Amino acid sequence: MEPEDPITGAEGGVADVDVVDEEMPRFRVTRRSMWLFALFVVAALAFLYLVLPQLGGVKHTWARLNDGDSWWIAVAVLLQVAAMASYIAIFHGVHVPPGSKITFRESYLITMAGLAATRLFAAGGAGGVAVTAWALRHSGMRRREVAERMIAFLVLLYGAYMIALIVCGVGLYTHLFAGPAPFAITIGPAIVASVALLATLAVAFVPPDLERRLSGSARADRAPAHWLRGIATGSASMSGGVRYAGHKLRNPDWAMVGTVAWWALNICVLYAAFRAFGHAPPTAVLVEAFFVGMLANLLPLPGGIGGVDGGMIGAFVAFGVSGSLALIAVLVYRLMSFWLPSIPGAIAYFQLRRTVTRWRGYTLQSKATQAHAPTAVGWPAGAGELEATR
Repeated sequence: MEPEDPITGAEGGVADVDVVDEEMPRFRVTRRSMWLFALFVVAALAFLYLVLPQLGGVKHTWARLNDGDSWWIAVAVLLQVAAMASYIAIFHGVHVPPGSKITFRESYLITMAGLAATRLFAAGGAGGVAVTAWALRHSGMRRREVAERMIAFLVLLYGAYMIALIVCGVGLYTHLFAGPAPFAITIGPAIVASVALLATLAVAFVPPDLERRLSGSARADRAPAHWLRGIATGSASMSGGVRYAGHKLRNPDWAMVGTVAWWALNICVLYAAFRAFGHAPPTAVLVEAFFVGMLANLLPLPGGIGGVDGGMIGAFVAFGVSGSLALIAVLVYRLMSFWLPSIPGAIAYFQLRRTVTRWRGYTLQSKATQAHAPTAVGWPAGAGELEATR
């Protein structure tokens, strides 16, 4: 019986060895879908940056782009860099176990490569999830632990999101915070966030041994058995991930600081964008409209292009913010948060491929020497030992 990880509850032991031949997710794209994607991006950008500014009530303010406060624009750039650093800190603190060979540099590559994939294939971030899981498995981590750590990451990151929706939504509606309080974008999102949080907490009560309990019923080679086995495995991974997130909350570290800092710094970037062209709305309104607009990331749009922009602008208008000012501020924010990290993300995507190729060499060497001296498969004890064996 292999020992269990005291934190995640995942079984310890050797890493998956069949992952060595697994290729990097390339997201098979046909020529037709590639052209459709390019057409969509061009059309969305043309509408947002060329057509929309010509509409009545907007055209006269579009010239303000040239009159923006360069100091606040510079602040927005620096805040975006800090936001990305906090995101990498969250990733490293949650995904990288003690003693792992994954350094902060490699955490940067995995994070930025996943970001690039998410930008191109939104769908709730499926592209980034695939790239991240692929890289973690090649680092020597078991599939079960990869799943649990990634679930914990999402629970922590979006748990802060949901709490902010509840606090700001209820606070605005009850006039605890200054600002308008339309029911549809205050209490409505707060109810949705509350249900999501309760559902997540309920998952933590799934018995840790559910997979073992149901495995006996899932041994038959029949379709229902396969479904039952899949449900058991998925439920166990989700439960383990939620419990691990709870462990991180009970034992806070720098990753927990990054969880809050990521969202706070993004909102500060948006605040700086407003200040560059006018006055920012009240803090609670800024936070609530930001998170309500970000819900559009769930739409199957490449990188959320158009959806997030329109969602945020619409939310600000519903709160009584000038539509022209909201348009300029949101588009500048999206320029910082979407396009600014995309270039280093694309570079990191290809750098990660070379890094994983090196990891494959370590794994293959360990497999080759396993027959002579049984050791943990996946990583050598250190680079010095590699040199000693040559």
